[in-house]
Amino acid sequence: MLLTTLLLASFGSFAGKPDLFLLKTYDNSKDVVGWVMSEKLDGIRGFWNGQELLTRGGKKLNPPKWFIQNYPPFAIDGELWTKRGDFENISSIVRSTKSKERWKDITHHVFEVPNQTGGLLERLSTLKTYLDKNPTPHLQILKQTTVKSKQHLQDFLQQVVKGEGEGIVVRNPDTFYETGRLSSALKVKKYFDTECRVLKILPGKGKYLGKMGSVLCQTEDGKQLNIGSGFKDKDR
Repeated sequence: MLLTTLLLASFGSFAGKPDLFLLKTYDNSKDVVGWVMSEKLDGIRGFWNGQELLTRGGKKLNPPKWFIQNYPPFAIDGELWTKRGDFENISSIVRSTKSKERWKDITHHVFEVPNQTGGLLERLSTLKTYLDKNPTPHLQILKQTTVKSKQHLQDFLQQVVKGEGEGIVVRNPDTFYETGRLSSALKVKKYFDTECRVLKILPGKGKYLGKMGSVLCQTEDGKQLNIGSGFKDKDR
């Protein structure tokens, strides 16, 4: 109980859970030609309500003042991120209440501008107009690429996965802003169907401290994989 309290406290106080859009899973039979795609960043969701920076769960973050001093007076939604495969470090930076200088490694990649009119690209253009007048290096709009074909989608996915990225997100650019789990916003991940031998169980960190974090496996061709997702909390 004490550990849980400390972890929650390290994220700051609760400001009320924001009403955000959530992703459904992509079905290969779905036609998404004409939609836009972007890399699914494995960071911490950061929602700026115009005054405060919050997590998806509504916990108030405490970035240094210089980090948010040029943030817009309107809401933006995105991912606090450094680089691929760096989630634990990102989480550590965001949780910290002391090492403010570490925030210099964080970039806020914005993929939504809530409550604005028009489709997705029009909403994002609202932020672009603001940033043109108020440049903020650590505040960037996540690049959206139009899907030209199913092969184009798969090629982009392969490119991201090859670079050890988490996956991609496809969204219908014509829909107005909505919240909740949407059929117009889908996550696409690469799934491997193969057998492997478990070499080692690796300890967890953060909310999985004292539990299993991931397993190190080896496939028949000798390739080693670190698998940390797909496990239920009760199984850890």
